[in-house]
Amino acid sequence: MNRRTFLLGTAVLPLVPQLAVAQSGKAYTFGLVAKSQGNAVFQVARVGAEAAARELGAKHGLRLRIDWRTPNEEDAQKQAEAIEQLVLAGAAGIAVSCSDANKLTDAINRAVANGVPVATFDSDAPSSKRFVTYGVDDLQCGEQVMAELAREMGGKGMVAILAGNQNAPNLQKRVAGVKKEAGKHPGIKVGETYYHKETPPDAAAAVERALQANPEIGGWAMVGGWPLFTENALKWAPGTVKCVSVDALPMQLNYLRSGHVQVLLAQQCFQWGYRSVEHLLNKVHFKKSPAAVKDVSPLERITRANVESYGENWKKWLPK
Repeated sequence: MNRRTFLLGTAVLPLVPQLAVAQSGKAYTFGLVAKSQGNAVFQVARVGAEAAARELGAKHGLRLRIDWRTPNEEDAQKQAEAIEQLVLAGAAGIAVSCSDANKLTDAINRAVANGVPVATFDSDAPSSKRFVTYGVDDLQCGEQVMAELAREMGGKGMVAILAGNQNAPNLQKRVAGVKKEAGKHPGIKVGETYYHKETPPDAAAAVERALQANPEIGGWAMVGGWPLFTENALKWAPGTVKCVSVDALPMQLNYLRSGHVQVLLAQQCFQWGYRSVEHLLNKVHFKKSPAAVKDVSPLERITRANVESYGENWKKWLPK
């Protein structure tokens, strides 16, 4: 190559980002292992991870790819197998939302022992060798759910807790937070905690069975929004039973609009994926560790007053 050709090539590179990426020669594949394909919050996390791969790859002149290895339904054993497969496939790093911390800790530790850093998001494995976890403070999340619900119920009445997978450490902490906060409200009585498979039909069925058996339930503390991911899941007349739920996906917003739900506490589901990729890239490419092991994500309070403005976000996160 003569000097004139070389100079022409370098002059063109800034105008063509794809060429800059191709010339860099640096490529990383990051594995993403969420809890289940059927849970919409994890589809949003996947979109966030893929957005991070595009944007951060272009920014730093790298080729980043997301290898999505999430089971169709919650299955910690399949998550562990996915981690092992990603290590064998040469993944540079892995991010996982743990369905069962006990079953995943060994798989995470083996990945790290093989030189593959692991981050967790949403649901942690605190005894593992993961280098960072991103998500809400689950105890505080449960406390906030109950505080909002107690306010809506006027500080009195029977509360039921909808709690998803009994083995998920993040949900256990949220339930503990609900009960801790309930102790501050003498007029509030906490009834049963209802666990179920984390699918909309199973969650909706759990709510319906609970209300049939316990018609005195006046409020639902939902530490995850599973039944609200489908239509017509709540059979009570709007306002007759109060409800506060975690998450604020598009379908859930309709329950705010109808008055069946009073408050939604939105997790940063898009950021679960985006921030995880950012952490992994910092670790493997820039050799930088996070300032703290726990990267706490705030909750956003959504009510009928701001539901429409919040809903605009989904046009960016999940465009049709």
